Amino acid sequence: MGQSGYGTLELKKPTALVVVTGAQARSTRCRPHGSVHSLISLSLSLQLREMEMEEAETIDIYELDYSDLCSPSSSTKVDSIMEALGPSGPGLLAITGVPYASNLRAHLLPLARNLALLHRETRKLVLKEHNLGSDVPLRNPDRSVSSFAMQLKYAKSPSVEQTLSECCGVEFENLGSSFQELGFCMMELGLCLARICDKAIGGNELEQSLLDSCAAKGRLIHYHSHLDALLLKQHERNMATSMRRASNVKPLEGSESNSIARDANTSGIHSDLWQQWHYDYGIFTVLTTPFFILPSYSETSKTEDPFHASCFDECPSPTGHTCLQIYDPNRKRAIMVKAPPESFIIQVGESADIISKGKLRSTLHSVHRPSRFENLSRETFVVFLQPAWTKIFSISDYPHANSTFNEFHGQCLVASHEEQQQSGQQDNNNLSQEINKIVPPLWSRLKEGMTFAEFSRETTKQYYGGSGLQSNR
Repeated sequence: MGQSGYGTLELKKPTALVVVTGAQARSTRCRPHGSVHSLISLSLSLQLREMEMEEAETIDIYELDYSDLCSPSSSTKVDSIMEALGPSGPGLLAITGVPYASNLRAHLLPLARNLALLHRETRKLVLKEHNLGSDVPLRNPDRSVSSFAMQLKYAKSPSVEQTLSECCGVEFENLGSSFQELGFCMMELGLCLARICDKAIGGNELEQSLLDSCAAKGRLIHYHSHLDALLLKQHERNMATSMRRASNVKPLEGSESNSIARDANTSGIHSDLWQQWHYDYGIFTVLTTPFFILPSYSETSKTEDPFHASCFDECPSPTGHTCLQIYDPNRKRAIMVKAPPESFIIQVGESADIISKGKLRSTLHSVHRPSRFENLSRETFVVFLQPAWTKIFSISDYPHANSTFNEFHGQCLVASHEEQQQSGQQDNNNLSQEINKIVPPLWSRLKEGMTFAEFSRETTKQYYGGSGLQSNR
C-alpha cells in the first residue's frame, strides 16, 4: 500500500476485484430472461475477465458527511477539507449521507442510456418536452458519450410537471422534474462547500461568484459500450431498409450480411478513455457516483432480440472504482478514484484555483474505459458550477499564472531521467508527454483582466476549436 503525494490520503492496489453475481447484478427495474444457468455463466464470465484485468492503482478520497458540510463540527474538519482540495491534495472529495438524493439518483441515472438509444425522432420529442438539449453530435452511432443538458437557475425552484407525450410512455414522465430536483440538490452541495472554503481562505468570493452567475449547467451522461454502437447502427440499418422498401429500392448485394461482425472490427469506441484528459474550467463540478450496466446473456437472447432492454442489468462497478481517474503531478501517474456508493464527488475547477490564488487545486482528470469490459456502459449526472460570465479574473498575485513549458498549475508533468530510472515508470512518463500534447497550459488561456466568458471561450477554442489540441481526437 503506497503513500501518495496527497498528504494522508491512501493509495491502494486492489488485491481482489468485485465479483458480480446474478443476484447482485439484477435490479428491480431489469428482469433478464433466461435460466439460473445463464446467470451463473455470466458470473463466471465476469470472474474470468476480472482475473485477466490489469491492476489499477486507486485512491480513497476524503469523505465528508452531509451534516458536516452544512455545519462543520470542528476546525479539524475544515482543515481536512482544505487539505483534500488544496495544493497537496487530489482536488476532490466525496459527500455522503445526502437526504433524499438516493431515490432521485436511482430514478434519473438509468434514463441516460434509454435516452441515448431512443429512436432519433422520439428522442427529439422527449428532450423538447422536458426542456433538455444536447452538446454532443447524437447522429454519430460511434459516439462514446451521449449528453443531455439543462440550465439550472438558482432563483427557481424545481417544478414537478405531470405532462406526458403519448409517444414516450411513462418511462420519461418525470425526466425534467427529476433532473431539476437532483440538480438543485447538487448545486446546494457546491454552495455549502464554497462557504466553507471562503471561511478558510478569507472573504466570500467563491460563494458570491456562484450566486452572481444565477445558473449552473446540469448534464445527464451515458458513456457508451461497444454493444451500444452496434445497436445504434442496427437502428440506422433498419431505418434505411424501411425507407428502401417504401421507395421500392433494391438493397446492394451483401449489404446486410456480416454487418455486425464488420462493425465490431471497425467501431471507433475501443479507446481506453471514454473522455479525454482535461481540466474543468468552472468553480466546482459536482458528480453522482456512477451506475454501471452490463448485458445479461441468456439462452433466449441468442434467438430473440439480443439488444432488448431487459437483457441489460445495473451492477456494481466491476473494476471496484468509479472509472474517474485523476493525474497525480507529484508521482507523474494516473490514479483511479474510489468513492462510497450513492455519494457525490465534488472536484475543483480552474476558476476556483484562480479565485483562491492557488489555495484550491484544480483537478486534471479523464474517464477511463476498462478495456476488459467492452460491453460495460456508465451512467452519471454532473452539475457544473461557474462564476458569472462577467466575472473579471485578476492574476497579478496568482502563483501559477506564469507557468511555462511542461508545467500545469505549477507542477511539471514529465518525470526527469533520474526519476524514470529510480521508478522504472517509462509508461507513466509517456502518459505525461501525451497529456502535455492535448491539454493546453493555463498560461496560454488566461490573461490579466479576462472575464470568465473570455476565459471560457479561449479554453474551449484551444481544446476543441478548429486547430484545438483535442478537436480531431
